[in-house]
Amino acid sequence: MTDRVTAAVVQMTSTSDVEKNLAAAEALVEKAAARGAVFVGLPENFVYLRSEGEKVVEAQPLDGPWVQRMAALARKLRITLLLGSLPEQVVGDARVRNTSVLLGPDGQTLSTYRKMHLFDIDLPGMEHLKESRSVVAGNEVVTAQTPFGPLGLSICYDLRFPELYRELVRRGARVLAVPSAFTERTGKAHWEVLLRARAIENLAYVVAPAQVGTHAPGRASHGHALIVDPWGDVLAQVPDGEGVAVAELDFARQDRLRRELPALSHGRLR
Repeated sequence: MTDRVTAAVVQMTSTSDVEKNLAAAEALVEKAAARGAVFVGLPENFVYLRSEGEKVVEAQPLDGPWVQRMAALARKLRITLLLGSLPEQVVGDARVRNTSVLLGPDGQTLSTYRKMHLFDIDLPGMEHLKESRSVVAGNEVVTAQTPFGPLGLSICYDLRFPELYRELVRRGARVLAVPSAFTERTGKAHWEVLLRARAIENLAYVVAPAQVGTHAPGRASHGHALIVDPWGDVLAQVPDGEGVAVAELDFARQDRLRRELPALSHGRLR
């Protein structure tokens, strides 16, 4: 594990146009790498984002063309690349899994994570948002080993379940990834405060790539992709539109903070 790593989060406005989304993702990842990032995170549903209820027309296996194309990019740039999520094919089921794929600098898959908590809500005007209609929930907590240390994987709505992040940290995570497509309404109220809370309570870095803007009729995202340090300070963010935010993660500082405020060892409940 290194003492420091330069990380970047990507913010984009994905639609149902797969080729356009892939090209935008490639350009933004290239931009992040040009700014020195060796770990880059893409948001949830970065290749395909539709109106809620529409069928995913191009669900993929995890060795499919979307992953292969992004693996070539990771290999070319020699970076660790988080594919925030994509619709993974489920054999024998019309639904998909909402799956993150973590790629190493050699383009090989380091780890995968399938979203555990599905966004089924009943807020007025948003009752149509029922992720479980089209997505099969995952059931495995995943801490991935990367060139810069252990990385805890999660996706979007998982952010509201702090017990997941504490378990990731118990398993060694130093950095928590939260690729998301937070809705405009919930994002304005809760996005930043929840990300900062997960960082503070776990004394961990949080990297949160995000979708932003209107994707399709009835579907829009809050944006504000963030990188948060273990003290809860926002190190970098994309305030609006497509772009990247870059920050250095200082693990020596994280170690010092965990020594000075050893809350992770003071818990009384499991």
